[in-house]
Amino acid sequence: MTLHPAVRTRLAERAARFEEITELINRPEVAASGRKLTTLLQERGALESVHTLHARISALDTRRAEAARILADPAADTEFAELAREDAAAAEAEAAQLESAVLEALVREPADDRRKVIVEIRAGVGGDEATLFARDLYGIYRKYCDTQRWKFEDLEVSTSDVGGFKEVVFAVEGEDAWRKLRFESGGHRVQRVPATEAQGRIHTSAATVAVMSEESEVEIAFPPEDLRIDTMRAGGAGGQHVNKTESAVRITHLPTGIVAICQDGRSQGKNRASAMRMLQARVLAHHQEKVDRERAAARKSQVGSGDRSERIRTYNWPQNRVTDHRANENFSLEQILSGKLDPLFEALVAIDREERIRAL
Repeated sequence: MTLHPAVRTRLAERAARFEEITELINRPEVAASGRKLTTLLQERGALESVHTLHARISALDTRRAEAARILADPAADTEFAELAREDAAAAEAEAAQLESAVLEALVREPADDRRKVIVEIRAGVGGDEATLFARDLYGIYRKYCDTQRWKFEDLEVSTSDVGGFKEVVFAVEGEDAWRKLRFESGGHRVQRVPATEAQGRIHTSAATVAVMSEESEVEIAFPPEDLRIDTMRAGGAGGQHVNKTESAVRITHLPTGIVAICQDGRSQGKNRASAMRMLQARVLAHHQEKVDRERAAARKSQVGSGDRSERIRTYNWPQNRVTDHRANENFSLEQILSGKLDPLFEALVAIDREERIRAL
């Protein structure tokens, strides 16, 4: 088998972690802690295939070593030596087939299986046109989520005077939601003739997207002293309810200065719950951002670190073309607008996989 020694080491480390977790979950104090037990069981499940592959590789190594010992013995029976030669060849062929499975298992991380994400879209430069573009992006993701049969929930919507979105935040839950949507974080640029442009000139506007996991290995429990919670009257339409009820909620995480505001729901309780979900996701993303940037730099990543400031894609209306700058590939604007994102995601997943393999 041609597995690099470093790959073998990584395989052995993860197999050992699987056995360590198996021992931990049998301890009474761990079994009594529901949250910790759930986290460990999730990690163990993600490592199970690695553990199985490590056992198969170890068994093949033993078979090949035994066959080599027999073949090196000049006193070995001729028929016995022929059987050893056949077994060595069979073990070698099986090991070669396992190589791709080993690499696939090693590059897959427990975080890849997260099912819940929160997506923020914010209008950038471009005035009203940028808000309309933010609304278009929202429509693209909404259509894609519908085709995937993912659960979709609006958390906060801030509209512009022309019907666009200054900011929109929504939650998504479903199989492979994080694995696919995480590549959407960054700057999105549009080139088209705005509806308000009388002379037909092409304008460039922008929006930013942030995709944050709503699940983590360690759930954040904010100490009360770390939070400032304010209530206020909601803005926008709503008649007497808006004028008389302080239903809007703003939560500030004092250590980081991160703020989450929700005024979309009529109930203060619902707005508070939604704001807390957004705050948790933002604080988690804040802590993870440095790690992601360092990892991306180590891989010399083409798919990026998820930083909002990084321009990742251009939507060109006149040429019916969407260019993803990480994949260096063009896609049909018409297809993208209809929510058909799988070809784009597949290209980015393939790039990310190759980078992970090179980083092993």
